[in-house]
Amino acid sequence: MAALSAEQLRRAPKVLLHDHLDGGLRPQTVLELADETGYRDLPAGDAETLGTWFREAADSGSLVRYLETFAHTVGVMQRPEAVQRVARECALDLAADGVVYAEVRMAPELGTAEGTPIEEVVEAILDGFAAGSAEAAAAGTPIRVGALLCAMRQADRWDEVAGLVVRYRDAGVVGFDLAGPEIGFPPDRLPSAIALLDRAGAHRTIHAGEAAGVDSIRAALDGARAERLGHGVRIADEVAADGTLGPLARRVRDEQVPLEIAPSSNVQTGAYPSLADHPVDRLHRAGFAVTVNTDNRLMSGVSVTSELADVAAAFGWGWSDVQTVTERALAAAFLDEAERARLLTDVVRPGYAELAP
Repeated sequence: MAALSAEQLRRAPKVLLHDHLDGGLRPQTVLELADETGYRDLPAGDAETLGTWFREAADSGSLVRYLETFAHTVGVMQRPEAVQRVARECALDLAADGVVYAEVRMAPELGTAEGTPIEEVVEAILDGFAAGSAEAAAAGTPIRVGALLCAMRQADRWDEVAGLVVRYRDAGVVGFDLAGPEIGFPPDRLPSAIALLDRAGAHRTIHAGEAAGVDSIRAALDGARAERLGHGVRIADEVAADGTLGPLARRVRDEQVPLEIAPSSNVQTGAYPSLADHPVDRLHRAGFAVTVNTDNRLMSGVSVTSELADVAAAFGWGWSDVQTVTERALAAAFLDEAERARLLTDVVRPGYAELAP
């Protein structure tokens, strides 16, 4: 079977669940926003060199160094106009890559360092997604983008962010997330925020099982009642070479808890030495609800297309595998059932029927 090409995969309708707004800026946009705001700390002065710097800094094998790159992107996103621009361009870039539905996340508290009210950060994100989606539709590449609002684990604004998720959920916010350091900051550290989400019936996906192991995943499921696991890849620690599953792995597989796996990012942060060593295929073959994601398109130098192409090349995936992870992602999306059914019936399945032999 011939390997799936990037060009073929670009035409395929794709669904993205794990992508950080502040990790996906265009290098040229970083430069222009820095110029507009007087931000003087960028490590390069042209787009090509800057893009290379981000990838190389992120490629260090250290999660700490990887996260340091965000000082620059967040640094130029301290005005609502900048956030709105980045969100608009995100929607356009994803649509151009063949993504038909995306959930893109950011911690709105990160945009408040210079005094912007946190509500204005959220509204700028939503306005940007709406503008970009409208432009994409006019260009013949329709996309729907929902916002996930992250609270930072190490900060104490969880209740505030959970309240914003509920307040803006009819305006384009689709759910809550916890981001930041897993180790030392458990996902039930501020139970009042989780209780607020529970009372409102609000969706949540929780970063877990990236830098930390299965205990972090268990805490996300039991302590924060996560519906999906951001990364979740360390569940593979409980999958033996002969396929035997440990108790938590069996639960995650049997309950089909969606795993928002981002292979390139995991290799960059040192979780796995190479894509060939990454468990994405092992988990997929074992029946886990694997989805394939970008995490941070700027830092990793990736797109949804390139991630799928690299995984397909490394593990021999065919169209059925790509369609399976796409349909799993759509099934896991924080969408109303009518829109989910429409996308499946009218967009995803016809798109793959046209591409697959």
